[in-house]
Amino acid sequence: MSKMIVGDVIMARKPGEAMKKWRELFHVTQAELAKKMGVSPSVISDYESGRRKSPGTKFIRKWVSALLAIDEARGGRLIMELSRLERMSGNAILDMREFPRPVLVGEFCEIIRAEVVACREEKARPIYGYTLIDSIRAIESLSGWEFLQVFGHTSERALIFTRVEHGRSPMVAVRISMLKPSLVVMHGARPDELAIRLAELEKIPLAYVKGLSLDELVATLRSLYARLAGIGVGEE
Repeated sequence: MSKMIVGDVIMARKPGEAMKKWRELFHVTQAELAKKMGVSPSVISDYESGRRKSPGTKFIRKWVSALLAIDEARGGRLIMELSRLERMSGNAILDMREFPRPVLVGEFCEIIRAEVVACREEKARPIYGYTLIDSIRAIESLSGWEFLQVFGHTSERALIFTRVEHGRSPMVAVRISMLKPSLVVMHGARPDELAIRLAELEKIPLAYVKGLSLDELVATLRSLYARLAGIGVGEE
């Protein structure tokens, strides 16, 4: 769990915003966190606002340890919830990969034959992995907390939803989620006007796959991962 949070902050484009997101998720104030870490509250505030240079790995690990210690002292509700998510088999998740190096949104969409329909100006945004999600199973089986599992080790990733029927449910789910991906892709239906509007509000690029079956999409994604990792597709 701590590894997941550390990775999400370190790999975020704006680490301070990621730190604030996780602190608020744990319902911890800046003053509480600073006291536990033995630093001034202004240090936490400066990192979250971007006034200070991004913290190093050593500081982030200490910061995560403080968050977990505070939650444990309160009964460990968040720790237990997040631990349960990590153990889930996740029938809704069809595939999940972490990239050894970032891929730009525009490049990623070209590879999977996806057209970007919202936030096209964000095509240069990097992504560090992808999660392929069965949207029907996700709706039927994942609670709000369980949805966090789709973000893997970092939220700076593409969430690709399959079996999309009406072109809006993925963006509705993302809209109410605490964590936000770097890209949302739909497979099965073109995003409708509401989905596009939500993507623009969240400033998240939104795309949809054209001309690839699910099997072809999976093969394309795994081929991309193998190329980035320097392995043959059959060696996974």
